[in-house]
Amino acid sequence: MKICVAGQGAFGQKHLDALKRIDGVEVTSLVGGNQDSTAEVAKKYGIPHFTGDLAEGIKRADAVILTTPTKMHFRQGEQVMRAGKHVLVEIPVTDSVEDAEALAKIARETGVVAMGGHVRRFNPSHQYVHKKIKAGEFNIQQMDVQTYFFRRKNMNAAGNPRSWTDHLLWHHAAHTIDLFQYQTGQSISECSAVQGPIHPQLGIAMDMGIVAKVPSGAILTLSLSFNNDAPQGSFFRYMGDTATYKAYYDDLSDGKDNKIDVSKVDVSMDGIELEDREFIKAIQEKRKPNGSLEELLPCMHVLGRLEQIIDPQRKAHA
Repeated sequence: MKICVAGQGAFGQKHLDALKRIDGVEVTSLVGGNQDSTAEVAKKYGIPHFTGDLAEGIKRADAVILTTPTKMHFRQGEQVMRAGKHVLVEIPVTDSVEDAEALAKIARETGVVAMGGHVRRFNPSHQYVHKKIKAGEFNIQQMDVQTYFFRRKNMNAAGNPRSWTDHLLWHHAAHTIDLFQYQTGQSISECSAVQGPIHPQLGIAMDMGIVAKVPSGAILTLSLSFNNDAPQGSFFRYMGDTATYKAYYDDLSDGKDNKIDVSKVDVSMDGIELEDREFIKAIQEKRKPNGSLEELLPCMHVLGRLEQIIDPQRKAHA
């Protein structure tokens, strides 16, 4: 299968690392903004073609992975699907409900495999908990999550300047809102949020708190910050009827810090690789993937509701 990766930055390279470990896949084109860095990354990964024109990359591929700035996702996602090619759009898929619904509609019209990069569905730690729930061995009473970073400038995960601004709601909260609904198997029925002051340069809130509830009564408490000068990332605590689990990326322990071996949960310990494997397998099997654009709409709807609570002046389509 021929894959085009659009986006030469930190996350694009995470996908390139993952794709190297998947048999039967060839990255035929790398599409990037800065052509000097795009050329450098293409050389590093042995990719035969690089360009700044997405149409050129699309022509050389069966499927496209978009790791480009969020504001480009709608236009580029539509371009890929209208060309009849499959697409994986990294999180945040969009930053509006309207764009998310429109992309899902285009996916239905074109019949391609269209997936969002909600990697928490695939991390072995969260898969372990999901299997316990499916087996009837565990039910969530409360999911408590802390998503903490230290971001005072527009820098990416590799410490390089970004051309876009990260967002606590549409990016980081999206991971957890979707995961909570996925794990409980229910849509959020009640939710509320508050946010802290807007950063004068970045133009975004640096702190946010979210609470939510599903019909079963399970609740979510989510704290997010870009002001955390301490260990980075998302720290998940599942408190249930039979156990407590603590997850951090691909690591899992019980409530007493006894490490749980999740190395046999799936074929890899890398959530990005497992996400890419699901995308490729769905294409091969001609089925909807776990995390299809359609399946992610309930998450996007909740984000839209939360945005109206914390920033009622912002139009949903902005």
